[in-house]
Parts: sequence; structure tokens; C-alpha cells
Amino acid sequence: MNKPKVLIADSMSGMALKVFEERGIEVVQPGKLSVPELLDIIGEFDGVAIRSATKITPELLEHATRLKVVGRAGIGVDNVNVPACTKRGVVVMNTPFGNAITTAEHAMAMMLSLARHIPQATQSTKEGKWEKSRFMGMELTGKTLGLIGAGNIGSIVAKKSIGYGLKVQAYDPFLTEERADKLGVQKVDLDTLLSTSDIISLHVPKTPETANIIDAAALSKMKKNSLLVNCARGGLIDEAALYTAMKSGHLKGAALDVYEVEPARENPLFELPNIICTPHLGASTSEAQEKVAVQVAEQISDYLLDDAINNALNAPSLSGEESKLLKPYLQLAQRLGSFVGQLTHDPIKSLTVTYGGDATAINTAPLTTQITQSVLEHHSSSINAVNAREVARERNIDLIEAFNDGKDAYPCRITVTVETEAFTRRICGTLIQNQPRVIDVKGIPLESK
Repeated sequence: MNKPKVLIADSMSGMALKVFEERGIEVVQPGKLSVPELLDIIGEFDGVAIRSATKITPELLEHATRLKVVGRAGIGVDNVNVPACTKRGVVVMNTPFGNAITTAEHAMAMMLSLARHIPQATQSTKEGKWEKSRFMGMELTGKTLGLIGAGNIGSIVAKKSIGYGLKVQAYDPFLTEERADKLGVQKVDLDTLLSTSDIISLHVPKTPETANIIDAAALSKMKKNSLLVNCARGGLIDEAALYTAMKSGHLKGAALDVYEVEPARENPLFELPNIICTPHLGASTSEAQEKVAVQVAEQISDYLLDDAINNALNAPSLSGEESKLLKPYLQLAQRLGSFVGQLTHDPIKSLTVTYGGDATAINTAPLTTQITQSVLEHHSSSINAVNAREVARERNIDLIEAFNDGKDAYPCRITVTVETEAFTRRICGTLIQNQPRVIDVKGIPLESK
């Protein structure tokens, strides 16, 4: 059996190379590649590890005939076409925890620097001036910090800010009241956060919902003389609107680490004296870069060697131990889905998977995905475990999971029900000594391997 082969396409800590080699993965780290050079070799690799420079495009994926996994050493995947990867069955992973502390610390540093004019005062002092009165700052204790996003990084910023004596409030649709109480923050709506915060810090990914979340209307709602910090993603702030708000004196200052266009070599905001800027340094510490390099190498290796999925953006998570545990269940799921798929020729309205017995106590997401794939692959050659659910959604198939805790003659039972306009098909299966068995077809009991 040939070793899996991985390309490290971007500059990365040498620890990544070490992890791959220790795991028995053949690894190539050629240094900076042009797009034509990358297209020329990508077909040789089962996995690719990237940072932010290499772009995973539909064109590249056309050449990447062996590619199974893309691992992003870091959080943001703006440079990865995730839908195109999903369509081709390529798992996309990131490392959301490896640089969270470092990025949160940078946001805190930017906030403190902004409040006390540290970059401007440094430059002035180096120029031989002594302008104490010019750089009157803001004391943070007792002020209100508004967090847009309270996930991994936002929650760390919240904890550190509370230590500085700030009152912290957060807008995050995914933040529960229980989690907010645990963090010591007040959950508020966006308008309340904008109008009542002395400082606002952004900690969300860029999505269609969050793009330009700080636009002209949002800026107009912010408190006069408030501060704005963005160490998350470029494109969350309408930079033209921010320029206007800063020039008018409505905002006292802004601190930016990320920009709409990067590298940001020219930007009108840089002309303003009350803007402090860094060149996307949020994750730029040696500790964080080593952490994310090790994590992405471990995740890619786990997937290629053990089918384990960690921190995937387009597939359910599955640990190595779970993969071993689920193997017989996955075999059963494949057979049930394939069986009913071969009997189904009309457009499917709904696909229902009901789990009973021992099957209710395991991670059923991979099983439902396997069944969906096996049902649909008889009608399309491009179905795979990564895109099966997305294809079902595109075809307006209602995908339903149900659980039956009642007593059963079998230790586990999986029932697959397919409904079309013309008929309903139902098939049941179980495991006997870890071997798949079909036990019921359309209400007729039987036992078939």
C-alpha cells in the first residue's frame, strides 16, 4: 500500500513536516510556488496543508485528482472555495483553537494602544517632541466593551477585558444565556451594542451575514467618541464609511489588523492620525504558528490514515476511535442505502433514517450521510460522503433523522424510508455479531446478508 502524500504549499513551522514524517506520511515542502507550478504538481497529492497564501480554487481542484483533504493552519478559509471542495468530495479542515489566544491578545493590545495613543506617542517622542497634553487617553476601567462575536476568540477577549474592569456585552446569535452568564457578559441585540458601547471589537468570520456588518448605518448608531477594533477578518467594516465617520469626528479612533484588500499597501484610512494599523498580525506569534502547524498536520494525518475528521467545515466530525466503532454500522448503512436506492427511480421527496436500540447511543451523523450517499449515488456518479447532504438539499429532499427508544427484538435497528410522489419504500437492518443483516423490507421480515 502506497503512503499517503501531502503537499505543504505555504510557509509553515518545521513541526508540521516532523509530524507528517513521524506518522508515515510522504511529505513535500517545495517552498513558494507559482499558480502554474502548483497546478502542475497538485495531482500527485492526497492532502494539502496551507496557510493564507495558497488559494484552493475550482481550477486547482480540477487538477487535484487525488486530493482528499485540505488543511488550513489557522481559522479563516477565505482562500478556500469550500463549496467547490464539497462538490468534489474534498474535506476542508481548519485549526480554530491553535491561534485563538494569540489573536485575542493582539486585539487586547490594539485596544490598549488605541485608548492610550501608544503608536502616535511613540513616534512623537522619537521625533524629539514631548507632547503630554496631546495624547490624553481613555481609562478602560468602568467602560463598556461591545463584542460582535463571542466564540473562541471573543470569549477570551471577554475574560481578559473583565480583568481590566470593563463591563462586557456581546452580540452573537449563537450565544446562549447560560454561556453568557458563564462568561460574565450581557447578551444584547446589535443595535443596543452599537449605541451603548464605548469600545466595539469584532470577532466573527466573514460570511454573507457579517460582510459590512459595520456599515454607515451601524457607524451612525455608535456612541460619539467611541473606539472600534477589528482583528477578525477584512470586509466586516465598510472602510469608506469608516473613513467618513473618522474624518467627521464621530469616532475617536479605530484599530485595524485586517482590511478589505490585502496586502493593504495603499488605503485612505492610513492618512488619518487616529487610526492605528498592523499588517494582519493577529496570529503572528511563534507559539501560535507552531500550534496551528502541528494541529493541521495531525488532523490531515488522522484523516488520511484513520478516516478521523476533526474541525472540518464541510463534513461531520469523527474521531479515530469513533471510526473504528462505527465501521460495522457504516457497512450496514451503505447496504441499506444502496438497497433502497436501487429500488427508487422517481424523484425523492424525503429520506428518513430511524435509529433504534444501540444505534441511538452512537454518533449517527456519519451513518445518515453514508445512507444519503448510497441512496443518491445510483442516480449520479458525483455523489460522495462530503457532498451527499448538500446534494440532497439541492434536490429539495427532506432529510430526517429519528430515534426510537422502545424495546426491540434486535440489539440495534436502522430503518431507511424513502418517499416519492408515487410510493414509499422502507428497509430495516441490524448488526448480528458485527455483521450487517437486512431484517425487513416493506414490512416483510427476512434475514439477508
